[in-house]
Amino acid sequence: MTVQAPGAGAGAGGGVGADAPIIAAAGAVPWRRRRGTLEVAMVHRPAYDDWAWAKGKLDAGEDWPSAAVREVEEETGLQVRLGRPLPLSSYSFVDRRGEVARKQVRYWTAEVVGGSGDLLNEIDEVAWLPVSDAMARLDYARDREQLRAVVRYAGQGALTTWPLVLVRHAKARPRNRWREDDRLRPLDARGEGRAQAIVPMLAAFGVTRLVTSSSTRCVDTLAPYASSAGLELKRKEGLTEEAFVEDPDRAVKHLLKALQRGVPAALCSHGPVLPLLLEELSVLGSVDQPEGEAVVSTLLEAADLGMAKGELLVCHVTGTGEAARIVAVERHLP
Repeated sequence: MTVQAPGAGAGAGGGVGADAPIIAAAGAVPWRRRRGTLEVAMVHRPAYDDWAWAKGKLDAGEDWPSAAVREVEEETGLQVRLGRPLPLSSYSFVDRRGEVARKQVRYWTAEVVGGSGDLLNEIDEVAWLPVSDAMARLDYARDREQLRAVVRYAGQGALTTWPLVLVRHAKARPRNRWREDDRLRPLDARGEGRAQAIVPMLAAFGVTRLVTSSSTRCVDTLAPYASSAGLELKRKEGLTEEAFVEDPDRAVKHLLKALQRGVPAALCSHGPVLPLLLEELSVLGSVDQPEGEAVVSTLLEAADLGMAKGELLVCHVTGTGEAARIVAVERHLP
């Protein structure tokens, strides 16, 4: 389950009853700067003769970020890395059976990192356009909300971001049934499934650095992604529960190092450790921007109530070190 980030508001609901079925979909607004001009990419669907953002329905068991990246590549041939979330689009329509349904589409900003650009899946044209041209070409008023957000973030100097992902290890075998050193306690079958499920999510945000508690349950949570992406796992004793009891500052130092590096990173630790890290991050909420209050609130709520096992909390950060500011947060629960 995904809890959309602060600042991602809903579009018009269309007056549909709450009992109408909801179709979940995801997409992205790829952007670039060309000769100093901000441009965005949109797609043309000949079946509907309309211009819109690349998007599509979630597959069974798929998370929104994974679906957004997959749909962009399937429709445009472009591989993208997701940036900060954009406003949620929620609207009603009449399906093929003549019944009213609701659709919820979650969007992200995105930057192109590869791909052939070959057109696929019923798309006959991809257009990179300056903002004013894109605003005029969009066929649906609801799609302009995402474009306005892109423009607003660009104006705030907060369109270019990098992700810092806090991960609580997935479900492990019960403590009371484990007779060996607790640091060696492995994931159970459910936890192993979650470790596999987060692989496409970390890939969607382009995570390139993995830092984890040296405890087996944390290492095994990130190991499938490390193997898939060809990355090294940085095992840190300071992120273990045992070291945290002796010296909480060691865990904070690992967090500060991640902020100093400023590269897309995931940091995996334990339930008792993460609240302090979340509190440290809350002071980086960009309070000078409209979304800042919600960012701080989300981080402090996660610190107070705790993160779920296997949860990913994605902080979208601008700047590095002392200049680092968190402009959006999203939580992805099992």
